[in-house]
Amino acid sequence: MSRAQPDRSSQGKTAASALLLAATALPLLVASPASAQQLNLRGPLNEQFVAQNQPGGLPPAGQPGANGLPPLNRTPGALPPAMAPAAGIPNPAYQPASPGALPDDPDALGAAPFDGPGQLNAAGNPVQPGAAGANGLGTALAADPFADPAASATRRQAGTAAGRRPADANLQGTAPAGQRGRSNATTAQEGEQGNRATTRRNAARRPGATAAATAAEPEVDRNVRTETIDAADRAPLDPRAARTGAIEGGVLRRDDTPYAPLGIKVGTFTLRPSLEQGVLATSNANNSASGESATISQSTLRLNATSDWATNSAVVDGNFNYQKSLSGQELKEWRGNLQGTLNVDLDHDWRAIGRLGFDTAPEGATSPEGVPGAITQPQRKTFEGSLALQKEVGKLRLGLTGAAERSIFGDATLGDGTIQSQETRNSTLYTTTLRGGYQISPALTPFAEVEIGRRAFDETVDLSGYERSSKRLGLRGGVELDMGEKLNGEMSVGWLRQSFDDSRLLPVSGATVAADLRWSPVRGTIIGFNGQTVLEDTTTPGQSGSVLYTSGITLQREMRANLTGNAALGLSYRDYKGIGDHDLIYSAQVGATWWLNRYLGLTSYVRHERLTSSIENRDSKTNSVYLGLTVQR
Repeated sequence: MSRAQPDRSSQGKTAASALLLAATALPLLVASPASAQQLNLRGPLNEQFVAQNQPGGLPPAGQPGANGLPPLNRTPGALPPAMAPAAGIPNPAYQPASPGALPDDPDALGAAPFDGPGQLNAAGNPVQPGAAGANGLGTALAADPFADPAASATRRQAGTAAGRRPADANLQGTAPAGQRGRSNATTAQEGEQGNRATTRRNAARRPGATAAATAAEPEVDRNVRTETIDAADRAPLDPRAARTGAIEGGVLRRDDTPYAPLGIKVGTFTLRPSLEQGVLATSNANNSASGESATISQSTLRLNATSDWATNSAVVDGNFNYQKSLSGQELKEWRGNLQGTLNVDLDHDWRAIGRLGFDTAPEGATSPEGVPGAITQPQRKTFEGSLALQKEVGKLRLGLTGAAERSIFGDATLGDGTIQSQETRNSTLYTTTLRGGYQISPALTPFAEVEIGRRAFDETVDLSGYERSSKRLGLRGGVELDMGEKLNGEMSVGWLRQSFDDSRLLPVSGATVAADLRWSPVRGTIIGFNGQTVLEDTTTPGQSGSVLYTSGITLQREMRANLTGNAALGLSYRDYKGIGDHDLIYSAQVGATWWLNRYLGLTSYVRHERLTSSIENRDSKTNSVYLGLTVQR
């Protein structure tokens, strides 16, 4: 009888079941981490959140959690509701060390200085307004552990430390029982330190700043001692710092006129005087037909004064010359002139220009009024004054000028010592000029003038029985140029007529030419053009007078900063009305001034002058050489 065999299929099933049971129990025997904080996955959580994570599950949505904490699945972004007081032994009220630190009103203790919206406690949780606790920090609101993934490294490390209690003083009720036995003084000290730390963290928070950025900011001591006023001056110098340049260093500005006079400040005027002393050697001392050579000492004083006023201006120019022969023909004479101009701006585009002048000179040998055979010619003194009003109406230029000129003649000394009076030649000329122009462009203004006047002699009848007083009428037209320093001035042509009170005397009339232009073709060069027409009176019986045309060209060239050359050409023509005679006078001069410095210079010139006349015994020729020393300021 055969032996029964065991069932091998059932044994295999038993082994497979044991192996499956061992694999299922193995994970339960391995110790798992207590919380995610030990794996450095999240930041620190208080003990209430740890209690929530214990077995028992989460509360339903919208229902309070364990220990009265708000649900973790609240709406994102919404503030949690106020928490109920924590169960357990209550925290003792904070008592300040200094008396009087708490208000007298007990109700005021319910509101802390930091109680309000936007405030955070030590754990980083928002403080509910009006829910301040006894320590003045308010009751902390639990935050959603899944709503703030950005946690600082400092707080993460603090959460992983074993046995470290939370920084929030309001969570002391959840601390272990061993820590609750501390004295009130120790608890108060720690609470005060926590309040200070919370205050610093809350003060450092800025809108929009993350908790990690706020915790990473270093604490700065705000009580920094203020430096003294001279702290910067007393600070040691850095040897590596660049040295500041000297005050007089850098590029010096070039002086365009290094030898021009500086002037003397006198009130509101700048005075520029100069004195020139030299010796003149000439072949004709008095420029007459019978003149002789002589060596003459010549002294010249020049004055210039310019105002420094803001709107108006005044200019005074003077030139006085004295000559006395050192050897040769006897000569002693002086001449000079003084001119003053005042410009005043009035209201409504009106301008007033006033001029005063004085001129004195001996009667020249070339003058038709010279006394024949006189050792000393009469000295002529001229006083003049004018007042002009100008008005600008758009491009129209209007002007009215009134002028007066007084001429006084001294006595003449004849060859035999006889004194001959010249009082019958004294006269006064009054003129009124009306001018109108139109400005085509800022550089070009054509104009027209009408002049009326009268010359009145002191003696109604002269020694020959003629009434020399006369009336005059003139018409002129010209153009005024204003191109700045390049070209400026005016020129005109016209006609002038003078009729006498005595019908026996023929009227004197003729074309007039006048010019006063300054042209600078290149820098440092000035060319001047001038011309004038003058009606000359006479005391010769039966003659009415003459018309004198004068013209000249001057050239001034600055060859070097301290060397200036000059040249002049002159041409004059005199027409004797009624008798057909004439005079022709021409002159040429070349000179230079060499400045040793700004105040001292050497001046010299060479001059030639010639007179040819249709009248006998009037021709003359003069050659002169001059060398002098000029002092200016």
